[in-house]
Amino acid sequence: MPNLPAHLSVDHAAGLPLQRTAVAPRTATTDTGTGGLVANGPIFVGTGWRITTQFRAYCLSPTQQYTVTFPTQALKDRYTPYLTAAVAQLVGVGVNLTIGGIETPDYTTVPPQGHIQYGEAYRPVGTAGYSQGLPCYNTADNSVWGGYVLIDTEYWDGTWTISTVKLKNTLVHELLHTLGLDHCNSDLNSDGTIASYEAVKDPSNGVTPIMTSPNGGYQDSRAGTLTPYDLNGIKQLLANATALGVA
Repeated sequence: MPNLPAHLSVDHAAGLPLQRTAVAPRTATTDTGTGGLVANGPIFVGTGWRITTQFRAYCLSPTQQYTVTFPTQALKDRYTPYLTAAVAQLVGVGVNLTIGGIETPDYTTVPPQGHIQYGEAYRPVGTAGYSQGLPCYNTADNSVWGGYVLIDTEYWDGTWTISTVKLKNTLVHELLHTLGLDHCNSDLNSDGTIASYEAVKDPSNGVTPIMTSPNGGYQDSRAGTLTPYDLNGIKQLLANATALGVA
């Protein structure tokens, strides 16, 4: 079974200076519309979205080609229908993302640049019913390099019951982790604890972002697509590239 306990492999972190100038975190409040995002500096958190700065992924390169690959044709056939709509949304906001072909992953190191490798493993995080999305960063500029997705095999062998809606949202949720989005949960009730499912809801429909942990997103026929809050996070990842001078 693949064992990917960390978001960054030792090999990929090698060569980093022991001390480096950190990019100061900034916040932004955004609505669910198409505008309102500013890019006069890197921004890492906003209403309904958060960027994985703790793993040094600060931005998405607007010119890097990102490609989803699979270890077998059977897995490509299994997952492509669940990813197609979300990939189209991501392309629509400027991510150079495509669903590619077959490639054997090497879980001892990072994938080839720009590759997001989907696979399966039994309980990849050690907990029943949970899957894992693992982003890697480019050590030269802190843009998203690519990553791995490991989907729990229990979804398919009948040992874990998961609704179609949750399955669709989960498969896209893990993809968004590899593109630099973190869980968007926040302490809305100010009790000192950020709880499961505790995340801002779209005031127009009461839907939480798909990046809500453990299960967010649309609960109807739109399941498996990004909400406006999620799209705002992706837009900011792209805007951060401009702010940081990343090609």
